[in-house]
Amino acid sequence: MPALLPAAQAQPRWPDRPIRIIVPYPPGGSTDPVARLLASELQNRLGQPVVVENRAGAAGSIGTEAVARAAPDGTTFLFHTSVLATEPSFKQNLPYNVLTDLVPVSLLVTGPYLLVVNPALPARNVGELVAFARANPGKVNFGSAGTGSSGHLIGELFALRAGAQMVHVPYRGGGPSVTALMQNEIQFIFDTIPGSRALVEDGRLRALAVTSAERAPLLPQVPTIVESGLPDFANEFWLGLLAPARLPPEIQARMAEAVRASLAEPGFRERLMPLGMVPRGLGPEEFGATLRRDIAEWRDAIQRANIRAE
Repeated sequence: MPALLPAAQAQPRWPDRPIRIIVPYPPGGSTDPVARLLASELQNRLGQPVVVENRAGAAGSIGTEAVARAAPDGTTFLFHTSVLATEPSFKQNLPYNVLTDLVPVSLLVTGPYLLVVNPALPARNVGELVAFARANPGKVNFGSAGTGSSGHLIGELFALRAGAQMVHVPYRGGGPSVTALMQNEIQFIFDTIPGSRALVEDGRLRALAVTSAERAPLLPQVPTIVESGLPDFANEFWLGLLAPARLPPEIQARMAEAVRASLAEPGFRERLMPLGMVPRGLGPEEFGATLRRDIAEWRDAIQRANIRAE
């Protein structure tokens, strides 16, 4: 009988070919620079080329489907945002199942949304905004980058938790919604910190709160919504790495560890700070639990708010 090979020798070497990370959005957005920074770090650690491929279209569905249908051989990964958790409830006839056609690898970073209002609004904190909205049902408008966008859904969740009737006004992108807020066409938006921070510091917008459970390092003077009187409201966006289902567990674990080690690099962490993101490096189990929890929470909010795709 031939001698058994040691387990390390019996396993196929990985990676033995270049790796591609598919970003399902166009180049230039807030997701892209983090994906490219990660690819550079991973290339150094894994000893193979790691290439970012932007596969945009259908609000992220085209790139996501490409990964869901790819061979589970450790050469194709998906770099997606927390929007992935809203898709099962918001989008009809998805060509993939988020929970069964993809496997979580690592939740890289999280970041809060920033609740900003027009300075003309007679509300200097979240409590006053909620009271004003309750006293003026249907007269407080919030904007977003479009129906189904993060800003839209977080705004609807805020209205539900506040018990106030607020009206959503969709725009064609985040920039137009910020402009509309400054022109007092709408009363508030939920934006990323980099998107509105300069306007807050210039006094053209007023920051009321952040949506994270803890205050944001970039704006430590701004309270959280939780400490402002809505104890059950804490929501953050995340960026995560996923792979096709049936990815061998040993590859899943090795990639998760490579991501965690990359995030521990001081240079990586320093470049995340101006983006308002906090490195996490959660592994497959924790990321999977977060994804399932977020899907359930958004399903409830979307159904209760009766949100439909346009």
